[in-house]
Amino acid sequence: MQEFVAAFAEAFNLIVAGDGDLLEIVGLSLRVSLTAVGISCVIGFPLGAVIGIGDFRGRQCIIVCVNALMGLPPVVVGLVAYLILSNSGPLGWLDLLYSPTAMIIAQTILVAPIVTALSRQIVEDFHAEYAELFRSLSVPHRTAVTTLLMDAKHSLATVALAGFGRAIAEVGAVIIVGGNIDHLTRVMTTAIALETSKGNLALALALGMILIVLSLAVNATVSLLREASGQPADA
Repeated sequence: MQEFVAAFAEAFNLIVAGDGDLLEIVGLSLRVSLTAVGISCVIGFPLGAVIGIGDFRGRQCIIVCVNALMGLPPVVVGLVAYLILSNSGPLGWLDLLYSPTAMIIAQTILVAPIVTALSRQIVEDFHAEYAELFRSLSVPHRTAVTTLLMDAKHSLATVALAGFGRAIAEVGAVIIVGGNIDHLTRVMTTAIALETSKGNLALALALGMILIVLSLAVNATVSLLREASGQPADA
């Protein structure tokens, strides 16, 4: 019991002292996840909006596929990304394997379907309110998409935060394409797994504490955004 108490105390000291290795791992985690979420939003918001307000053949099939992709197994995504980025793969010439860029690609593949599916539902709900007005004014499709995305900005911000929560906690895909290389591709989740296996509980606990704080911050921000948009806090 005393060992666990000592490990918690040392973990807290690492955070307070701003340990260099700790800050490096956290910084890379945030850089990789935020970049992946940003790319996913650039792809997912307009794509979700187009699907949400579209009326074309195969729309329901696309919705089913996008919703199914939300549950992609991370290790499978990591394996597919590895095969694509490996020396024998189609993008092997880019030499991206075992780099932060490869981790960003893997996280983007995981997060983009989530952003697309959730934004599709949000935009579709908003469009139900404006559809008759748009038809009466003969609003062009592109203008309708832009207007709905702007009007739903608070709700879409919660989608981005949900994507960030998914990305920052990812371990399976990033460890396959990143390799967990010290000072290069080691992020919080992979570092926790490694340090725990090595018995370095202090660093693992410190990283775990930071992950928990990030999770609480994301959930608190989501609640505030929902209040700002007039949605119930428990929606």
